[in-house]
Amino acid sequence: MSIEGAFSSTAGDLDFGQEVTIGDKLKVFKSSDFDPENYVSTKCRTTSEKEIKSLVTCLLDLKKVSAEEMRKSVYANYPSFIRTSREISDLEGQLVSLRNLLSNRATIIHTLAEGVGVETMSSAPGSRKNPSFDFQDKEPSEMEVWLSQYIDNLNILLAERRVNEALAALDEGERVAKSTDSMTPPMLASLQAAITSQRQKLADQIAESACQPSSSGTELRSSVEIIKRLGDGPRAHTLLLNSHHHKLQSKIQGIQTSGSTYGVAYTAALSQLVFSTIAQASIDSLAIFGDQPLYTSELVTWSVKQTNTCANLMKRHVIASPSASGGLRTVAECVQISMGHCYLLEARGLALGPVLLRHFRPCVEQALNANLKRIEQSTAALAAADDWSLIYPPVSSRATIISQPKLSNSAHRFNLMVQEMCEDIGLLRSMQFSKQAMEGVVQVFNSYVHMLVNALPGSSETENLEGRIVRVAEDDTQQIALLANALLLSDELLPRAAIKLLPVQQCLPSETPRKASDRQLRTPEQRELKKRIQRFVDQLRDSFCRKHALDLIFTEDGTARLNANMYLSMEENSEWAPSPVYQELFVKLRTVASLASDMFVGRERFTTLLLIRLTETVIMWLSDEQSFWEEIEHGSKPLGQFGLQQFYLDMQFVILFASQGRYLSRNLHQSIKNIISRAMESVAASTNTDPYSILPEDQWFTDIGQATIKMMTGEAPTENVEVTSPTTSPSLVSPGSN
Repeated sequence: MSIEGAFSSTAGDLDFGQEVTIGDKLKVFKSSDFDPENYVSTKCRTTSEKEIKSLVTCLLDLKKVSAEEMRKSVYANYPSFIRTSREISDLEGQLVSLRNLLSNRATIIHTLAEGVGVETMSSAPGSRKNPSFDFQDKEPSEMEVWLSQYIDNLNILLAERRVNEALAALDEGERVAKSTDSMTPPMLASLQAAITSQRQKLADQIAESACQPSSSGTELRSSVEIIKRLGDGPRAHTLLLNSHHHKLQSKIQGIQTSGSTYGVAYTAALSQLVFSTIAQASIDSLAIFGDQPLYTSELVTWSVKQTNTCANLMKRHVIASPSASGGLRTVAECVQISMGHCYLLEARGLALGPVLLRHFRPCVEQALNANLKRIEQSTAALAAADDWSLIYPPVSSRATIISQPKLSNSAHRFNLMVQEMCEDIGLLRSMQFSKQAMEGVVQVFNSYVHMLVNALPGSSETENLEGRIVRVAEDDTQQIALLANALLLSDELLPRAAIKLLPVQQCLPSETPRKASDRQLRTPEQRELKKRIQRFVDQLRDSFCRKHALDLIFTEDGTARLNANMYLSMEENSEWAPSPVYQELFVKLRTVASLASDMFVGRERFTTLLLIRLTETVIMWLSDEQSFWEEIEHGSKPLGQFGLQQFYLDMQFVILFASQGRYLSRNLHQSIKNIISRAMESVAASTNTDPYSILPEDQWFTDIGQATIKMMTGEAPTENVEVTSPTTSPSLVSPGSN
């Protein structure tokens, strides 16, 4: 049941099948008096347990889809969010700088105004100069002396890079600026300007020192903490991330220049290096800056950038070449290693898996498609030279031989490559490639069955899509081997390969393949796969039956051996027997049954279906052949007593040997009865006589049919069979018998 169907069938207010908006769908949940328990009990009161389980499953699927959409939306809009946050942070910094600048300008203006006022008062009329006072004003005050010494000492500390003492001096200067009232405004402005300038110089010195390649992690964290303490947190955090970035780039260059071979080893080294660096940067950021949104956002952006770099390096040096050539194993192993390191960061809140998937998914898909094409090409090449004889796999292990059925060379190659492909994709179960791989299996199996159909003699196509010739299966043994290839692949081997694509929790414990096959097919994915590929097997079986039915019905020059004239020209015969066409049909069915029983060991049901289908193909051709019935029903010569008797004998013979062979299906039996009734109606309409009155008893037909079967199977010699003409038989079929 689909998600929409489940909702529409159990919740009337949520009709997903109609063209309504999301708001209308969710309106029932937005009302103030909405009661969840009452809603559920009302909607599920008449719902069966199966429907409730189906609804729960659909809701869980919706939850997964919603979570995935939310994650995609977050990653799609995250750069905009980071850019806006940075702009806001920069704007706040500019506002603080502007406020400080305005404060300094106001202090200067206030100082100038006070100076002008004092000078005006001293030059006013009636005032007189006091030389001794002017001399005393030129003496520096205690605070002026402290300020001069403080600035000189701070310069010395910075020049000598005595960081801790410089920090203490800056703290002391800020404390004095805030607590003292003995400073004049010019002195206070001078002190604040000196503190700001020297703080910036100290931050520059520490940043320059931290960026040195020789600085250790402890030194880096100490420098970042000092810059943060100096009041420049954004710069400190950026410095922390840039330092990790430079060290990472240096180490990556070391991997590339160390002569390491590209492949799994390079992927492991690169992934471990990149994601361990991201992890360390995350630890440092959280320890120093906490979980403030501004810093965590910058950390996430930086981590995404490093992940993109890692993915691009892997694609360039490792994945690109095998991806194009179909080297699925190499691609899958490298992606698995990288994703494994990436998933370890999720415990720290960094879900970088989607970033890697955005890079790797096209590569895996390209490798998968190239691998599928290689499977088609390889099996087609072997099919061109396949002798269609069934053998065990070309291996030396007896255990493997016992567990594997007999197939032809091309089928063994096909099975081996599909098993390897599913095993490779199975490494990436968590990346949701299973569905695409399943589609690929169906695609290549369809292509292989198409080649098997072309291998039948007289096929409408003798070449596949790429022009390679398929070797024709000449005899019955080879042709039934074609069916054995398709059956064993679809019924056992491909479902066994599909289990490698399932999530780990769905995989069942490993058992003997033959014993475990039925239980493994309980998974919905395998049942769906088997149902789909079974259609291709049915197409091959139908082609096989159609080919053999036409060989029986027509001669090599295209003349129909089964025609109306063989019954219309029938005269009284002293030795009655089924028509040669139906005798050959019986022989063909016995041959097919014998060969199939040897090739389809343990799969007798398929043998029975094959025999049913072959018999039905002949009977349905007779039932649908318009020219045959046109001559019987509207021809110039009506169907007579002996022609009807021969026709009835042929049909009863088919019923007899199909019943004894246990492949007389209900549909086959009904089709034969309909054909007999149509012939009876034709005789009744043309002669105005009861056709049952001119036919012998059913036992007569049964005896002839049984005698023919014994003769053809060698159970009784021909001379021991005594069949009298029905015209000399005193007992006739009653009008109501059939």
